[in-house]
Amino acid sequence: MTTFEITGASAADMELIRGWADEEGWNPGDSDRFAFAVADPEGFLVGRLDGEPVACVSAVRYGAGFGFIGFYIARPAHRGQGYGIRMWDAAMRRLDGRLIGLDGVVAQQDNYRKSGFRHAWNNMRYEGVPRGGDDGRVEIVDAASLPFAALAAYDRRFFPEPRDAFLSAWTALPGRTALAAVRDGHIEGFGVIRPSSAAHRIGPLYAAGPEVAAALLRGLARSAPGSAVAVDAPDANPHAAGLFEALGLEPTFETARMYTGPAPELPLAELFGVTSLELG
Repeated sequence: MTTFEITGASAADMELIRGWADEEGWNPGDSDRFAFAVADPEGFLVGRLDGEPVACVSAVRYGAGFGFIGFYIARPAHRGQGYGIRMWDAAMRRLDGRLIGLDGVVAQQDNYRKSGFRHAWNNMRYEGVPRGGDDGRVEIVDAASLPFAALAAYDRRFFPEPRDAFLSAWTALPGRTALAAVRDGHIEGFGVIRPSSAAHRIGPLYAAGPEVAAALLRGLARSAPGSAVAVDAPDANPHAAGLFEALGLEPTFETARMYTGPAPELPLAELFGVTSLELG
């Protein structure tokens, strides 16, 4: 008789989960798991069949009222056997009573609707080597040169709850570059680039306008010269698609941001790239 058990993820499991996500074509960052563990050490679940990992999901708690689901994967050989829905139910129980968000792939969006999720916007991934050069009109600085409290306060405008510990790890992990746009001493944009198996991932990408977003993206891309970059842009930002297409990036992958209740009020016209499809 087989036994299916859901447990918290170990460090080795987190590396395994990352590999599964890569096989799904999601291209997570090489070191994302280290920041993920800081966000919520108990928020990553693994389903084991007779001790063998066969499924996973993340259910990360932020503050007192928000949660985010990601990494919802059942291994191909074990799909259609009920293990995935058991992982889903465990994630929903862990986040019960909170507003829950996720970025759902197209094939799963109808299932998410059945669980009470509502569509908020689509994320389109744009990939390519950015063309054009920086004209120098936007002041770009190393984000590490700014007071962290100011950076965290700026990030808070774009996320429903504070996530300072996660943000600190996300910006400082080896191999990453974090840049900010500054005008008259105030932050007007912020972005992070990180290495991945395929295109270097950029996220978040916040900017007061397209000119600032373009300057940040080009600055981030210079840390990976000649390499393709990828950014998941909300279609709720009316400037994003035109900007990335003008920079020579092409759409390659689509998800939908969905919530169990009313979408948080965010400055979407300044959100050019979400931080992570797995953690929001």
